[in-house]
Amino acid sequence: MPTFRDADGLWEGHRVEDVATPEAYDHQPMVVQRFYDARRAALAAVEPNPAHAALARLEGHLGDDFLLVTQNIDDLHERAGSTRVTHMHGELLSALCRACGGRSPWADDLADLPPCPRCGVTELRPDVVWFGEIPYAMDAIQVALASADLFVSIGTSGAVYPAAGFVQLATAYGARTLELNLQPSEGTHHFAESRHGRAGELVPAWVDELLGS
Repeated sequence: MPTFRDADGLWEGHRVEDVATPEAYDHQPMVVQRFYDARRAALAAVEPNPAHAALARLEGHLGDDFLLVTQNIDDLHERAGSTRVTHMHGELLSALCRACGGRSPWADDLADLPPCPRCGVTELRPDVVWFGEIPYAMDAIQVALASADLFVSIGTSGAVYPAAGFVQLATAYGARTLELNLQPSEGTHHFAESRHGRAGELVPAWVDELLGS
C-alpha cells in the first residue's frame, strides 16, 4: 500500500500525523476524510503477496490454533483467504458512526458525508485507530498471548506500542518467539530467533519449514 509520503514526508502539504489523530479530525474533518478516501481507492489496486497466501495456508492447517493479529488496516489477508484475522488498528473498508457507535462495511468515499446505515446521522468517520486511541480487541489479544506456543512477528518496526510489547508478554507466558522482518526491528533483542529479508520470500519459506512441505 502507498504510504502517501513524498520526499518531504507530506501528503498534500500535511504531515501524515496531522491526518491520523482525533484532534486532526475535529479540526479539519474533510482533509482527514479525503486522506482515507485516497487510501481506500489505492487499496483496490493492490493484491495480496506470497506472504499473505502463506499465512492463509498455515491457518488452513492449524485452524483454531492460529490467530493473525495485524496492525495493517487493509483487507489483503482476507483476500488471500485468511479468516481468523484481528485488526487491532481497525479496517479501511469499515466506517464508524460517531453518533451511534455502529460499524458498517464501507468501500465508498466518506468525504461526501453519507448517512450512517444504522442511524441515518451523517457522522461517519474511518473505522481506524488513530494516534492516542486504544487499539481494538486488546482483551482477546492478551488471552491469545497467554496461551500461545509460538509467537511470530512479521514486517513491523517494533516501535509502536502496545504491539511492540507483545513479544515480551509472549515470552513471559512461555511461547517460542520468532521475528521475520526486512531488517532488525527495535525489539529484535527480545526474540529467541530473528530472520531478515523480504516477507514475500521469508514467510512462505518459514511456513514450508513449519509444515514440513
